[in-house]
Amino acid sequence: MADPATYVFDFDSTLVRIETLEALADIALAGAPDAGAIRAEIVRLTDQAMTGDIPFGEALRRRLELLPLTRDHIAELAARILDEGTPSVRRNLRFFHENADRIAILSGGFREIIAPLAAHLHIPPERVLCNDLTYDAAGRVTGVDQDNPLAHAGGKSIAVKAQNFAHPVVMIGDGWTDAEVRLSGAADRFHAFTEIARRARVVAAADSVSPSMDEFLHAEGLAGRWSYPRARIRILLLENVHPAAVERLQEAGYSVETVKGALDEDALIEALQGVHVLGVRSKTQVSARVLEAAPRLMAIAAFCIGTNQIDLEAAATRGVAVFNAPYSNTRSVVELAVGLTIALMRDVADKSAAMHRGEWNKSATGSRELRGKTLGIVGYGAIGSQLSVLAEGLGMRVIFHDLTERLALGNARRMASLDALLAESDVVSLHVDGRADNTALIDAARLSRMKPGALLVNLSRGHVVDIGALAQALGAGRIGGAAIDVFPEEPATNADPFDSPLRGLPNVILTPHIGGSTEEAQEAIGEFAAERLLAYLNRGDTTFCVNLPNVQLAEVSGAHRILHIHRNQPGVLAELNRELAAAGLNILGQHLKTDERTGYVITDVDRDYDPEALRALKGVAGTLRFRMLH
Repeated sequence: MADPATYVFDFDSTLVRIETLEALADIALAGAPDAGAIRAEIVRLTDQAMTGDIPFGEALRRRLELLPLTRDHIAELAARILDEGTPSVRRNLRFFHENADRIAILSGGFREIIAPLAAHLHIPPERVLCNDLTYDAAGRVTGVDQDNPLAHAGGKSIAVKAQNFAHPVVMIGDGWTDAEVRLSGAADRFHAFTEIARRARVVAAADSVSPSMDEFLHAEGLAGRWSYPRARIRILLLENVHPAAVERLQEAGYSVETVKGALDEDALIEALQGVHVLGVRSKTQVSARVLEAAPRLMAIAAFCIGTNQIDLEAAATRGVAVFNAPYSNTRSVVELAVGLTIALMRDVADKSAAMHRGEWNKSATGSRELRGKTLGIVGYGAIGSQLSVLAEGLGMRVIFHDLTERLALGNARRMASLDALLAESDVVSLHVDGRADNTALIDAARLSRMKPGALLVNLSRGHVVDIGALAQALGAGRIGGAAIDVFPEEPATNADPFDSPLRGLPNVILTPHIGGSTEEAQEAIGEFAAERLLAYLNRGDTTFCVNLPNVQLAEVSGAHRILHIHRNQPGVLAELNRELAAAGLNILGQHLKTDERTGYVITDVDRDYDPEALRALKGVAGTLRFRMLH
C-alpha cells in the first residue's frame, strides 16, 4: 500500500454500470404508454445533477415524483444488482475484500439496492453511507429520509466529514457531487471514474482520471488484478480486422485502435509509436526496420494463415511473439478451390461474360465433369488435406506432393516429386506456404511439364507462380485455364487499381485475394487470433506462437508471474535464479522452453517481495524481454 488511505466510492456508474433511478424506471414503467417520455426526463435530470447544473436534492425529489415505485420494484432491482457490477470492479474483487475496513460507499442512492453489493465486496454496513427510502402503508415509495444529509445538496461532503475517516481520504466517482467532496476539503484526492460515464466538468475538477479500476489502483500504487492497467496497453489493428476481435480485446479492457487499410513501412513505423500489440492481415509488411523502431511492441497477430509478411527472426530477436490463425479459414479456402475448379472445367466465367454481352453460346465443347479427373495438390497441410477429402467425395482421383511427411487421407496418393505430380494431374491446386524457397515454384519449366490443357488453381501465395510465364502458357493454349486468387503485387486498398498480364485471357478467373474472405472465416480468425493475444498478454501463454517456444500456461492465481525471454545461451537460467534468490523471492513454479535461438522462462513467485528487487532480472545476460504479470 502506498499510504494508509481511506477510499470512498460512489455507487451509480462507478461500482455498478447503471444509474439506479433509470433502472428503476425501466422496471416501474414497463408497459406504460408514456414510459419513454418519463424515462427521458429522468435521464435528463440525472445528467443535470451529475454535471452540477441543478442541486442533487432537487433532482432526486423530481425523479422520485415521476416514478410509481413500490417495495417490489426496489426488491427486483436489488435481486440483480450483483449482475450490474462495473466490469473492472468485478475484475478487482480481491482489492475490496482485502481492504474492506478502509473502504466506504458514498451515494445518493438507496440502501436496499446498495447493501447486496456492499456485502459482496465485504464492506461493513456502517461504512455504507446512502439514502433510506420511505414507504406508505401500501408499500409505495414516498421519498427519502429528509434528516439524512445525502438527501440534500452538498450532502456527500457533510457525510464524509462526519465520519472522521483516516486521512488521506480518496474519493472515486463519476459525478459532480463526488467532485464536490474534494472541492470542499472533505477528500484529499479525487479520481474521476470514466469507465461508464465521462463528464467534462467532473474530469476538469479531478486530480486524476481513472478509465477503470485497474487505472485507479495503478495510480494509487495499489495491488490490482493486473500488474499494469490494461487500458494503457495499446493495440493497433490494421486491414479491416473483423469486429469480433475488436470487441473481444476491448471487452478484456485493452485500448484498441483500428485502421481500414494496410500501411507502408514509414507509415507503419509512425503508427507503432507507443503501441504494444499489432494486428495485421496479409498486406502489411512488418520488416526488421519496423520492429527496430517499435521498442514497446510485445506481440503481433496475423489475422490470416500466413506469416511471411512478418520478419519472424527479427521479431524473435526482440522478444516479440507472433501468432496467426492457421486453421480458421481452411474451409473457406477449400470451398473456393472446389468452386473455381468446377467453374474452370465448365468455362463458366467466359460463358457468363458472353451472356452479359447479349451472346447465347449453348455448347458442351470443352466442358468436363470433375468425376474421374486427377487433382494434384501441391502442399498437403490443413487446406490441402481437407481439399483432398472434398475432391475425392466429388469423384476425383487425388495425388499430392509435400516436402514434409504427411498422412494421406482416403485414397489420396503421395507423389515422390512435383514434376511427377504435374505430369499426371488434370487440375493442379497450390497450397504451399510463403517461404522464399517457394518463389516461382511454378515457372515456365514447370508449366511445360503439366499435361496439355490442364488447369491451374492458386490460392496460396502470389509469388509462387511466375505470372508472366503463366500468361504465355495460357496464350499458347498449353494450359487450359487458370484461377488465380493471389498475386505477386496486390493493391494496398480497394481504392487502388489492379493490373496483371492475366487480365482478358480466356478461361482465366481472377479473384482479389478472397480465399479466406467469408464472413464465417473472418469471424473465426478474429476470435482465434484475439484469444491467442489475450492468452499471451494475460498469462504468458505462447501456444500457437510461430517464432518463440510454445508453452501452455494456466491463469496466474495467488502468485505473481515473471516472464523472461532470452537468447538461447548457456547460464541464463542459473543467473536468473541467482537474482531471484538474491531478491528473496519464493519460487512456486517454473517452466523453461527453448528452441534453437530463443529461451522462455516462466516463474511464479509469492506476492510478498520488493518490486524494486526485480530490476536486476532485466540485466541478466541475454535478456530480450522481461515482463511481470499478476
